[in-house]
Amino acid sequence: MSVASQKKSLPFGYQFLAGAIAGISEICTFYPLDVVKTRMQLERGQSPSLVASFRNIVAQEGFGRLYKGLVPPLLLEAPKRATKCQWSRLLEPPLMPIKYSGQSTMTLGLSTLTGCSAGATESFVVVPFELVKIRLQDKATTFKGPIEVIKHILKTEGALGLYNGGYFGTIFQVKAYLPKPDSPQSRLMNDFVAGTFGGLVGTAMNTPFDVVKSRIQGAGKVPGVVPKYGWTYPSLALIAREEGLRALYKGFVPKVLRLAPGGGVLLVVVEVTLGFFRKALGPPYI
Repeated sequence: MSVASQKKSLPFGYQFLAGAIAGISEICTFYPLDVVKTRMQLERGQSPSLVASFRNIVAQEGFGRLYKGLVPPLLLEAPKRATKCQWSRLLEPPLMPIKYSGQSTMTLGLSTLTGCSAGATESFVVVPFELVKIRLQDKATTFKGPIEVIKHILKTEGALGLYNGGYFGTIFQVKAYLPKPDSPQSRLMNDFVAGTFGGLVGTAMNTPFDVVKSRIQGAGKVPGVVPKYGWTYPSLALIAREEGLRALYKGFVPKVLRLAPGGGVLLVVVEVTLGFFRKALGPPYI
């Protein structure tokens, strides 16, 4: 096959748009599970079950409460997907120089490195949005919207108050074990299975840290009072000592129910959207 006839990668803008569409689709579908997850993580002591939490929120606060705080994650999707797409382009051969990577094709190591690099960079963008979202999701919140939350944090805690690799590696490894797809349908099924397993493994790895993040971000700063939850590892030990190790996995069920199938949905929507763009642009992208 000549160089001229080789299939080209889609321009960054199209990859970014496909990721954003997929991310927004996943958020709108599974967001109520994120609200329930945050509520369970903010509970001290015994928290209600998943079903009980859903029932309590709807009965006491109305169905619309399950979508409280939706605006920040929707606004976050564009910069979040841009970060992931850019790291994928930088680290995936042949864009990454072979003299640095030593590889001419994507490997488990490079795939994991892509995820870790994207996650580390993304955190600088994600944290403020997550903080606002959690303040809005809290049952005791008095904030009416994200702008009110931001103004309150800037006024009481300052700008720094907004800043109070398993997924990609697992996807790569699962895809390697799955039968080679022989049709667009089987390719989409492989993407869904790999994304689901990636979401499951990623959730199992990061839930304790997510619990700590919710506790730190959920507590407002009170002048003259030392926050109970400050740094990550001391907070992990404190929660385990006071509430037991199981408390570090509060909200695991709603989180895994969102991120496991959500990861599969994300990959499928990305591939379907990219396929649409390739057909629309024609050769040499198809």
